[in-house]
Amino acid sequence: MRKSLIKQLCLFTPVLYLSITIFSCNSTKKIKYFQDIPDSGQTKTFAKVDYIPLIIQPGDILTINFSLLDNSATGAVNAANSQSAASPSSSGGSVSAASLLSSLAGGNSAPPQSGLGYLVNNDGFVEIPILGKVKVAGYDLAQIKSIVNIEANKYFKDAVIDVRITNFKVNVTGEVLKPGQYTMPDQKESLFDALAMAGDLTVFGKRENVLLIRENHDGTKTAYRINLKKSDILSSPLYYMRQNDLIYVEPRKAKSDATDAAQAKWFGIVGAIMSVIIIAATRVK
Repeated sequence: MRKSLIKQLCLFTPVLYLSITIFSCNSTKKIKYFQDIPDSGQTKTFAKVDYIPLIIQPGDILTINFSLLDNSATGAVNAANSQSAASPSSSGGSVSAASLLSSLAGGNSAPPQSGLGYLVNNDGFVEIPILGKVKVAGYDLAQIKSIVNIEANKYFKDAVIDVRITNFKVNVTGEVLKPGQYTMPDQKESLFDALAMAGDLTVFGKRENVLLIRENHDGTKTAYRINLKKSDILSSPLYYMRQNDLIYVEPRKAKSDATDAAQAKWFGIVGAIMSVIIIAATRVK
């Protein structure tokens, strides 16, 4: 009777271990993106997402650079070019607005936030030497470029302006490999660019229920739920990131069960080893 029970236990333990292993492999079906896209050989076209330019808000930081396109610049401008990071050329060079305008004024004005750009104050203004206060909040970068260009051309000829935002940041938290705050290198960055920077979702990330919290222009926040298993996100207004977006990846229930599953797997391994030992001991007797 005892030997029969031992044999049944020896047969059941490897089967239990194999079942746990197979179950673990099947769970990979839960982590695939875009499951509604057809298999190879078929195509699916997605609607174009209309990109809405970023609107500058108080607290944003801008870099403003001037390019001089003619040779009529004064010695002060040339001196400013030699102090800039860009190499001067016969057709002009690139120089920060603060350095250039300060030089034109005789070097009496120190550039605000040197090396960091221009901070948009609570009233929505940046203060540029010579030009004074310029309202930028509520406008996109193209509009700001036009506004600054008009003001700058009052002081020197044929100025070409380049304006960029330097603190376009997105927070990615939850079940990703590298949670943290990330600075977007370009204005036109997508949800998947942000997730890629964070190392992508872990196997425990809940792909069908990703939370996106977006800050509105009036300071309020709106929460959205995104299903990465479906491809409609590729044509959604949520596809492109905005300033201060928060992405939270919720963990699947499998994470809370992972410890138990790992323990069960080890119990299976130990049981299999014990089975071998018991069989060997029985044969020796």
